[in-house]
Amino acid sequence: MSADGKAHCKVTRVAVGVLLDRQGHVLLADRPAGKPYAGYWEFPGGKIEPDEHVGAALERELHEELGIDAGRSVPWVTFEFDYPHAYVELQFRIVRAWRGEAQAREGQRLGFFDPAGPLPQPLLPAAVPPLRWLLLPRTVLVLGARGATTQANAPVPEASGERPIVVVDADWQDAEAPSVFGRLRVEWAATRPVLLASGPGAAGVTAGDGVVVAPEAAACLQAPSMRGAWVGSEDELQLASKADCDFALVRSAELAKALRTRPAPLPAYLPADGKAGGAVDAEEAPAHGRWIDRRRPAGVGAWPGGPVSGRKGRP
Repeated sequence: MSADGKAHCKVTRVAVGVLLDRQGHVLLADRPAGKPYAGYWEFPGGKIEPDEHVGAALERELHEELGIDAGRSVPWVTFEFDYPHAYVELQFRIVRAWRGEAQAREGQRLGFFDPAGPLPQPLLPAAVPPLRWLLLPRTVLVLGARGATTQANAPVPEASGERPIVVVDADWQDAEAPSVFGRLRVEWAATRPVLLASGPGAAGVTAGDGVVVAPEAAACLQAPSMRGAWVGSEDELQLASKADCDFALVRSAELAKALRTRPAPLPAYLPADGKAGGAVDAEEAPAHGRWIDRRRPAGVGAWPGGPVSGRKGRP
C-alpha cells in the first residue's frame, strides 16, 4: 500500500474513523457526487489541518459529515496509499462511543455493515485491507508441533466467540509435521481455527490456511489465504506492510515497547507472555492484539532431529 520512491510527492494526511457498534458492525458511507471516486464506499473522515491533532481532526470531520460527537478514539493502523488524484497518509482510529445518530449531511448514503458479511460495492481501494483486518481476533496462539492439541486447549484470554488464529511452529521438512493440522481441526471443529505454518519449510506448506514467515520471504510468496510475518524491527514492520501481509507478530522487546504508544502500518500482535518486552493487555495497547507463546521448551516433545527452536528460520 505504501509506495517506494514517493518521498517527493505531497502527502495529504487524513483522519479516518472506524465506528463500531455493539454488534461489531462498522459504519461506511459512499463518496458524494463531484469528488474523486464518487459512489465508492469508504470509512468516514477527512483531511488533517496543519498542526491539528489527528484525534481532534477526526472529531471535527465526524461532526461535519455525520452530525455526531465522537467519544474517545484509539489509534489503530496508519499507512500510505497512492491514488491517481492524491498520495495520502491514512490514520485509522477506532471509535466505539459517540453521541447522536449519524446523518448524511453531505448527501451520502450511510450504513452499518458486518465486516464478515456482504459489503456495499464498489469499495474505495484503501478501505479494503482495513475491512479484512477487522475480522482478525485479538489473540493469536503460537504452538509447537508436538502436543499442539494440549497447548491449544488451555483458556485463551479475549478469544471468546472469535475464530482463533493458531500458528504452528514446526520443521515442515519433516514428513510428520503436516498431520498436526488435521488433529487441530478435529480438536477445534466447533471454532474452525485458521491454521498457519511457521518454521523451516513453512513457505511450501499447503495443508494449512496460510503461513507466518520472515517479511522478506512473505514478499516472494504466491498469495496464500492468509500471510503473517515475524518482525523484530521497524524496517521489518514496513517490509511486512509492503508485502501485503495480513498481520505481524512482534518478536522484539524494543519494537513492542514502541508500538504500545503508536499505530503500526498493519495489525500488530505484541507478546503477551513477557518474553519480548513484557506482557501486553487490552488497556495498555488497545490498538494492538497479543500473541501467546505456547511452544514447549526446547527439547521437550520436539520433532526428531532436534528442537525446532534450535533450527535456522525459527522466529
